[in-house]
Amino acid sequence: MQMLARGYLVFEITGSASLLGVVNAGMAIPMLSLSLFGGAFADRIERKRIIQMGQAGSFVIALVVGLFIVTGYITWQYLFIASIIQGTMFSFMMPARQAIIPQLVGSEKLSNAMALNAAAMSSMTLIAPGIAGVLYAYAGAHYVYFVIAGLAAISFICTSQIPKTGAARKSTGPMGKEIWAGLVYIRNSHMVLVLLVMGLATTLFAMPFRMLMPVFVVDVYHLGPESMGLLTAIMGGGSLVGALFIAAIGNWRRGLLLIIGSFASGIALLLLAIFPIYTAAAVFMILLGLGDAGRRSLNQSLIMEEVEDQYRGRVMSVFMMNFGLMPLGVLPTGLLADYIGAQPAIGLLGILMLITATAVILTQKRLRELN
Repeated sequence: MQMLARGYLVFEITGSASLLGVVNAGMAIPMLSLSLFGGAFADRIERKRIIQMGQAGSFVIALVVGLFIVTGYITWQYLFIASIIQGTMFSFMMPARQAIIPQLVGSEKLSNAMALNAAAMSSMTLIAPGIAGVLYAYAGAHYVYFVIAGLAAISFICTSQIPKTGAARKSTGPMGKEIWAGLVYIRNSHMVLVLLVMGLATTLFAMPFRMLMPVFVVDVYHLGPESMGLLTAIMGGGSLVGALFIAAIGNWRRGLLLIIGSFASGIALLLLAIFPIYTAAAVFMILLGLGDAGRRSLNQSLIMEEVEDQYRGRVMSVFMMNFGLMPLGVLPTGLLADYIGAQPAIGLLGILMLITATAVILTQKRLRELN
């Protein structure tokens, strides 16, 4: 909901794809500079506590932004500051969220749990954008942010029901030394390194379209926020189907399916660039959602299985840095969209996505054969 509201609001205020990229890039600054610390905290502090602190922060940010919209003080600069603060919270919350899953379900059910986690996220991607688009169009952006604040409060209450798992390891050593130990562990684990690099490449090439969707809806399809909400919901439907499929098959050719998901994303981006038709885009969004679900759930579950529990928070912090780099992928894509058009810019990302997937399938035999 926030992705839709913030993106559409920035573009409505400024009419600039470049500033849309700048605001979304605000999350990148703390996620790139603080994620490693967040991972180290997730390995030495009760992960449930970290998650709830992030949820409380999300509540405050959404409430404040909603009030700024109501009072007429909202500007893209304030949204940029909110993006930075949210990126700071995500830097600590997201490694803890992912690393706590193996503690709750055990290693034998990890792949299914990660897929179900992705399915839950996809179901919200299916439902929430449609609600946000209708609310934005007929009630205003502030109502969207107030609903987000309410959901953050509910999530805080729900997380309180999770049993305490304790810290993954007891440590009072220097934080910098623990971060370095995590990086050395990644360097010495070839498959973890491959999966992280693949996650980085696909995040940079496949994800910027989500944040630049307002440009397509307004400039290419000449429609309103409710149409963007429908597109995002359709993509969420594809993600939900893909995530449930991954959960159902269990440990079967997951490495190959991960690569196929990358190919699906690249093909979908190319089709979106070639055909400037809204109804066609709705179909392509299903393929994009399927590829997204495969990459997200499979990449994370494979990484988790390869990593020892005492390092999971730090490894996932590096994985979460991909999301910090995502806005940095949006920024040059936004600049390209302003100068050469949104369709050629997204088409270029699709080509880069396909090149990456081709390189991986040709060079990484163990990943292809990984169950």
